[in-house]
Amino acid sequence: MSDTPDTYTAFIGGKRIAAGTLAETAAGVRAAMDGDATAMALIFEDATGRAVDVDLRGTAEEVRARLTPAEAPRGPGRPRLGVTAREVTLLPRHWDWLAGQPGGASAALRRLVEEARRTHADRDGWRQAKERAYRFMSAIAGGFEGFEEASRALFAHDAEAFARCIAGWPADVQAHLAWLARDVPTSRTDIAPCGRLPIGECPMSRR
Repeated sequence: MSDTPDTYTAFIGGKRIAAGTLAETAAGVRAAMDGDATAMALIFEDATGRAVDVDLRGTAEEVRARLTPAEAPRGPGRPRLGVTAREVTLLPRHWDWLAGQPGGASAALRRLVEEARRTHADRDGWRQAKERAYRFMSAIAGGFEGFEEASRALFAHDAEAFARCIAGWPADVQAHLAWLARDVPTSRTDIAPCGRLPIGECPMSRR
């Protein structure tokens, strides 16, 4: 299963115009929009395929500065371990079983979650890849010819039909879809070098 970095990609129409951190991508969008009052840009989170709303007011440098997180000074003491407390609702027999496990309920739940993550890692990766590709498709290509057929092919893992349905779409859209859907399994043996649906080029070489 591939890891998706904490990056963003921006499009104006079907053309890919910027990519990188949110600050870098938004600044690239702002620069591309200068002098074109009609330009409509979409910024997508690569990890989920979701479109994100960004404040693009001001110059490109002002946009970048606004979205660049300030580095907080580290205070004295031990670093935080990242443990988050949340409510869990279980039946009494579940609590009884957890209470008898080594380390108590919290440690047992953490072990169960980690085991489930390892067991279902591939399946979860396939599902997430399909979902992020579909979110991107819906936002940028919902009105394109062949969208419904391409959606069905994506969820059916039919790479040949998927490639055929989107063949007339802009090249940048095809390439980004190929990268987002790279973890979707296919029965075809001629999978492209990225290990993804065999469409477009591998945009990882440009990142």
